[in-house]
Amino acid sequence: MNTIGPVLVLTCADDPTSDVVINELNIRGVPVVRCDPAEVLAGTLEVSARFGGNASGSLLRTESRTIDLSTVRSIYYRRPSSYIAPASMSTQDGRFAKGQAKHGMGGILANIRGRWVNHIWRSIEAEFKPTQLAVASEIGFTVPATLITNSPDQARDFAKEHGPIIYKPLQNTELIKPDGDVLMVWADVVHPDELDDSVSLALHLFQARVDKQADVRTTVIGDKVFSVRIESPHLDWRRDYDKVTYAVIETPQHVTDACQRYLDRFGLLFGAFDFGIAQDGSWVWYECNTAGQWHWLELETGLPMTAALADLLEIK
Repeated sequence: MNTIGPVLVLTCADDPTSDVVINELNIRGVPVVRCDPAEVLAGTLEVSARFGGNASGSLLRTESRTIDLSTVRSIYYRRPSSYIAPASMSTQDGRFAKGQAKHGMGGILANIRGRWVNHIWRSIEAEFKPTQLAVASEIGFTVPATLITNSPDQARDFAKEHGPIIYKPLQNTELIKPDGDVLMVWADVVHPDELDDSVSLALHLFQARVDKQADVRTTVIGDKVFSVRIESPHLDWRRDYDKVTYAVIETPQHVTDACQRYLDRFGLLFGAFDFGIAQDGSWVWYECNTAGQWHWLELETGLPMTAALADLLEIK
């Protein structure tokens, strides 16, 4: 592994979390190159990769830097933008260009031999909720009874057996309100009369509601584990951050061990785990986000999370 080249940060332009990591690396004198792979369709990112014959290698050129991808020491894969074709292209040409950019850039970047936090392919695998649920159960987390279905009858039976139940989206899809604001779909209680035939129109994730005393966000960065107790009047604490309180807590050893088994199973070095603390004090697993937010918790609690991530990327 090359430990003298730059750290490559792959993310969108508006990503304050990456900003603080890059600033920390700059303070340490570690070279950093930041780019958004989707910019290849905007003409502001140039890529060349050679395979076979007498030459090989890949170059990436942003508006300010040119790097040989074989020299990259580590990659912080955060939140790249979606590929969007230029408005000047026809619908068909745009669809073609997007496909070429996605598969070309994805393949070139995935071949970088450095430390990934987290690798693009491993992140994609770990993004799917059904896969997360299966692995979480296999490695020993306490997982609430869960049903993924488009069957109204199955949903009604599940509600009778495990009620009260809640609904969670299988993916955080980008939705927009009529006024242009972002529309969020929160985890919420499902009432029996809502389980009508419209359930058949999409797949839904239903889950037994945990009788919880609080939530916990556990952020694992390499071998560092940071847990913060989160208290809110809402089922989904993200509804109103102004009403949330935070407290640093110790992570039980069995939870730490299970988190590491989970990440090892997917080949990940970073994970933002969400738990509920049941009334009996047990930790109930909800999900793990491979690119979850964490910096706001550092600001609230003083936990040294930026330094931990920079340590991982710096590779001393």
